Amino acid sequence: MNPQPYRDLSGLNTLRLPGRAEWFAAPRTDAALQALLGERRWKGLPRTAIGEGSNVLLLGDIPGLVIHPRLRGIRFLGQDGDHVVVEVAAGENWDRVVQHTLEQGWYGLENLSLIPGSAGAAPYQNIGAYGVELEDFLLSLDAVHLATGVRRRFTRRDCRFGYRDSFFRSVEPGQWVILRLRLRLRCKPLLELSYGELAQRFRELPVSQQTPAGLRALVCSLRRSKLPDPEQLPNAGSFFKNPIVSPSEHTRLRDRFPELVSFPLADGRFKLAAGWLLEQAGWKGYREGSLAMHDRQALVLVHHGGATCADVLEFVQRIRRSIRQRFGVWLEQEPVTLPAFR
Repeated sequence: MNPQPYRDLSGLNTLRLPGRAEWFAAPRTDAALQALLGERRWKGLPRTAIGEGSNVLLLGDIPGLVIHPRLRGIRFLGQDGDHVVVEVAAGENWDRVVQHTLEQGWYGLENLSLIPGSAGAAPYQNIGAYGVELEDFLLSLDAVHLATGVRRRFTRRDCRFGYRDSFFRSVEPGQWVILRLRLRLRCKPLLELSYGELAQRFRELPVSQQTPAGLRALVCSLRRSKLPDPEQLPNAGSFFKNPIVSPSEHTRLRDRFPELVSFPLADGRFKLAAGWLLEQAGWKGYREGSLAMHDRQALVLVHHGGATCADVLEFVQRIRRSIRQRFGVWLEQEPVTLPAFR
């Protein structure tokens, strides 16, 4: 494996922003990755891991060594009563993992269908959709420290999962590359239908389609109806997180905006629907030059081509300021900014 100099990264971020890696390598095995990190020529240089770039805001060229793991494989490790343990290599496409597990009769991931990106990137933001998060099924994962090459096994607790958050994103961001995940899945279906629209649509299916496969097909259909395909219209999915506010802040907002869309959390706080906030502020479907907020989903920033990282940053800041001015709430960006040390 020979690292490539000045590798174009516009195809490795789904917003299709311009940028290059000073050096780029795509190891296919654990051993190749460990050997790469141990090479003396990279000593002292920044090291960055990138998957399929579906949750990345690229701010231009990335200095040092950029590592794009291409580890493949899905392995059955064993069965424990009504559950199986499955090992998934980091370079596997996440949606193909969901499809494969269903075909094998291993259940639980149906609601996470069609989420773009690689399996190795899934723990970084604790991917979630329709009432399910990765942490519900992750048993452990293996990762390598980019600076030292030290390999470590992380339990679910070690990962410190939160809402779109983890140890790898908030505690030691940009310091680890994930090698493989171990998932504990069910041998018998137990469908998660707590999300209102999904439950309603599922009940409307013919009885013969009210199965895990039918649920996956429905989730895919719903996502396609609301979210643009990044292959057709570059985007990084939901660009902002749903803000979480205190009970008193929620009361203040509800008094001012009786139609406020929010969801109570177990700890007494409330999660606000960022898409509703954006829509009320007039951002849904708004376009300025080559950047816009999607006309079917206000959370999704789309790139029609030709924008620079500076254009994106200025556009995003104006959106944030307008939401803070109107609602007193600061929106947090969901995509990871690269290079992180900039």
